[in-house]
Amino acid sequence: MTEEGQNEALRCIGCGSIIQTDDPQGLGYTPNSALEKGKETGELYCQRCFRLRHYNEIAPVSLTDDDFLRLLNQIRDAKALIVYVVDIFDFNGSLIPGLHRFVGDNPILLVGNKEDLLPRSLRRPKLQDWIRQQANLAGLRPIDTVLVSAKKNHEIDQLLDVIEKYRQDRDVYVVGVTNVGKSTLINQIIKQKTGVQELITTSRFPGTTLDKIEIPLDDGHVLVDTPGIIHQEQMAHVLSPTELKIVAPQKEIKPKTYQLNAEQTLFLGGVARFDYLRGERKGMVAYFDNNLPIHRTKLANADRFYQKHLGTLLTPPVMDERENFPELERYEFHLEKKSDVVFEGLGWITVPADTAVAAWVPKGVGALVRRAMI
Repeated sequence: MTEEGQNEALRCIGCGSIIQTDDPQGLGYTPNSALEKGKETGELYCQRCFRLRHYNEIAPVSLTDDDFLRLLNQIRDAKALIVYVVDIFDFNGSLIPGLHRFVGDNPILLVGNKEDLLPRSLRRPKLQDWIRQQANLAGLRPIDTVLVSAKKNHEIDQLLDVIEKYRQDRDVYVVGVTNVGKSTLINQIIKQKTGVQELITTSRFPGTTLDKIEIPLDDGHVLVDTPGIIHQEQMAHVLSPTELKIVAPQKEIKPKTYQLNAEQTLFLGGVARFDYLRGERKGMVAYFDNNLPIHRTKLANADRFYQKHLGTLLTPPVMDERENFPELERYEFHLEKKSDVVFEGLGWITVPADTAVAAWVPKGVGALVRRAMI
């Protein structure tokens, strides 16, 4: 947007955010064509409010860390049930650092979304146990854990029943980082709670503000949809939308087992790398999108292989994005027990005990070891 346009400080009449035309993921985004039409009619909505008003669709919006901390402080002062949405497939990448310090005495209901991506053979009670233990390690003590698939509308009824059980004359705040499917979940809740026909009217949304949307509940309380916080260590921040489609699972993943000898390497497309440094010949189980190409080579040859084939055999990134792709950083792990080596936002490899491995990820993206999920 031009400096002149910014000085005019045009605001959305739905949420009050300053209109901008540069960042589709940011607050107040409006396409240029809609901006001009809105000026003519006097009904200037940001894209998020336009979709909310006309299509009953809540679109994701991201806040900066400072904005989100301000919002978390509001949550601490509220009397509310906190519904904390995480992506089961990218659990560590969807944790909000320090959330437990900001919720005050408010209870947390942990919701694991995208459970449809994990193999059906994984028993769901065991998965709930695993998620609860991981949350405890992060300093959270959720009162309950629910697994859902917002995309497939799976277990949303159960989630609403659990929310009703625990909210006890309180508002409900739904929080989560970007890319966990929170907005899809909110839209499913809207359909379940109110029905599409009568939902979106100006009078029904008196609390629609710059940083949250309030959905009326039956007893005068509200369910508050908060914008997603940007987690900078997510793989999504180094890939284009086209490349993300190759690495972000859309359906149940099929694990692949690789029998590896020491000093062998697996390339995960061109976006990450796994080195088996020391240990006996063992099976390593890879959990990634079914379309992500995985290539095996000798560790001694891995650097040359990467330089030669990045953008062609090793994709993503595609050739046009190869020059802009961040360098891979190396993390070494010595594992005494069966563990998951996690490439945040991409997936993980389950590694047996008594091994030494290295994980390579784009600079700025996280790699870590955790207790094996499966």
